[in-house]
Amino acid sequence: MSARILVTGIGVAAPSGLGVEDFWSVTRIGKNAIGPVTRFDASAYPSRLAGEIHGFEPKEHLPGRLVPQTDRVTQLALVAADCAFADAGIEPGTIDPYAMGVVTAAGAGGFEFAENELRKLWSEGAKHVSAYQSFAWFYAVNSGQISIRNGLRGPAGVVISDQAGGLDALAQARRQLRKGSKLIATGGFDAPICSLGWASHLHGGLMSTSDEPERAYLPFDDAAAGYVPGEGGAMLILEDEDSARDRGARTVYGEFAGYGATLDPKPGSGREPGLRRAIDVALTDAACHPAEVDVVFADGAATPRLDREEAEAITAVFGPRAVPVTVPKTMTGRINSGGAPIDVVSAVLSMREGLIPPTTNVELSDAYDLDLVAVRPRTASVRTALVLARGRGGFNSAVVVRAVD
Repeated sequence: MSARILVTGIGVAAPSGLGVEDFWSVTRIGKNAIGPVTRFDASAYPSRLAGEIHGFEPKEHLPGRLVPQTDRVTQLALVAADCAFADAGIEPGTIDPYAMGVVTAAGAGGFEFAENELRKLWSEGAKHVSAYQSFAWFYAVNSGQISIRNGLRGPAGVVISDQAGGLDALAQARRQLRKGSKLIATGGFDAPICSLGWASHLHGGLMSTSDEPERAYLPFDDAAAGYVPGEGGAMLILEDEDSARDRGARTVYGEFAGYGATLDPKPGSGREPGLRRAIDVALTDAACHPAEVDVVFADGAATPRLDREEAEAITAVFGPRAVPVTVPKTMTGRINSGGAPIDVVSAVLSMREGLIPPTTNVELSDAYDLDLVAVRPRTASVRTALVLARGRGGFNSAVVVRAVD
């Protein structure tokens, strides 16, 4: 039997906080981090709210030469990776660099950097476009920059499946560990709060147009009318149990126990969406009975059709109101590829404290047979958690994380 895959380090860059403790101190009490957009003038757009990371100065965390070469999304990913390695107690040179790798997820790439360079192209000419444009916008740039900065010479990759990508990246990391790598840094990040990124989100037609931060993003609520974008993500250090034990890992947050992924059928086919199947596969992979799951971290799309599909899938697997369900991303907005890794972080921290963070501001609709942890956190013994994510194009992913004694 393969050794268990363990989470031994965490780095978070989210609207609700930088670093594990700052992030959790806000998340556990349900403090809202959604507010008016400040990173660009959004006054002319129909949507004007976002989950922004305030007070982040990249020059305080990264070498000065690196800052002009990178987009905000990469800067956030690099800082989170630094935090994750430090949290895991890993210093460069202590592990064979060819035994360590990186897998990240991205939904947009370096949108802000690209927007700025395109503006230079059209206003000043091609000679004024930065040479770093050739890679700063690219989906794989976070994996590349993290590997360079941390001396990771093993497997590297990037996964692109929208909101589901963050869980898919963790699963790809597990595959690399089972193939013989000792450590994989993995997670997902997005930072779309710029004019170009905003236009892309708007054209998807699913953004909330509310100007009330506390009533703009309302999954499973009768007033659900779209999502609010956010920025950031999380980086997790995954190791197989034997490697973690051999190096004397000082912290184990939990086990990456199971994973399942599906694609939805063609629209109009009349066939069931694939989320229920993804949950079943993840539970089977973890050798976990539904009754063992203590909490579900839901995707929470906040559109009536997608909310109904997710609620029906959860109810079909667990039964009506049979398991606590929470959507803590109502505090931060949906962060595309970064959202699900942040939920995984919340899940393992819930295990550590015995507390389920709340789904803020939501009034559960009578249409859904869910036990939603709404408004306030809930004290509970959490040993096993299920994290769900769905991406545009029909992506469904589910991950089971489990406490380790």
